[in-house]
Amino acid sequence: MTAELIAPLPDAASVDLPRAARSLIVLGDSTPVGIGDPLPGGGWRGFGPLLLDSLGEPGTVRYANGSFPGARMACVRTQQLPAALRFRPDVAVLVVGMNDTLRSDFDAEGLDRDYDAVVGALRAVGATVLTVRFHDHSQVFWLPGSLRRALRQRIEQLNAVTDAVVARQGIGCLDLHALPGGYDRASWSVDRLHPSELGHRLLARGFGELLAEAGFAVPNQVSMARSGGREITALHHLLWLVFKGLPWLWRRGRDLVPYAASIAWRDWRGATR
Repeated sequence: MTAELIAPLPDAASVDLPRAARSLIVLGDSTPVGIGDPLPGGGWRGFGPLLLDSLGEPGTVRYANGSFPGARMACVRTQQLPAALRFRPDVAVLVVGMNDTLRSDFDAEGLDRDYDAVVGALRAVGATVLTVRFHDHSQVFWLPGSLRRALRQRIEQLNAVTDAVVARQGIGCLDLHALPGGYDRASWSVDRLHPSELGHRLLARGFGELLAEAGFAVPNQVSMARSGGREITALHHLLWLVFKGLPWLWRRGRDLVPYAASIAWRDWRGATR
């Protein structure tokens, strides 16, 4: 009879088990509202509820959404953050900044202050914070040359602020430029500004992967199969273009025109030299 050496089982207390998220909040602008992922009965769903479903069974994770359309970074700090702190979330997802890039009073330093204050306050109440780096919107929808360059430069400035806050605060960041499928047409809604149902699912899965890396349990991976949303037809595309798209482009274009004109002027001066 021979002896068999059996390795002892590890002490359960020494094993790092995934942590269950007990509460989730999303903050920001129209993307976390869910625009682009309409529900059959009206209203929006978006990545928030999809991420919530991946974290546990229904009713096991508290959920709140403090976002609203048109929000800028300062809006999150002054209007959304106080309620978020009272909620005391385990996980907070912040998607905001694009409305700042589209305005003539864009201020990268002020953006950095507000961004850092929001993230710092959320971390102070124990939240794991996730945010995003934005993609190049000019690869998704068409803009005239000078406006395209103006928007691209603004997004680069916004992403530079994001990089600085992420490095200082040590938070998770989903890079939308590198997100697989992020530039596919099917990932975008009729306005090409907000994710479609598929795009929101990509966001939810990406955030879930970041949470898993941070040590949270994500028992239900977000499916990429369309389910529960309202079907978008060619008529929806046409109606949006006429009643929403062109008026939006006119309003936001006017805000960016002075900055775009300065870029065009620098380009012309460089060419003449």
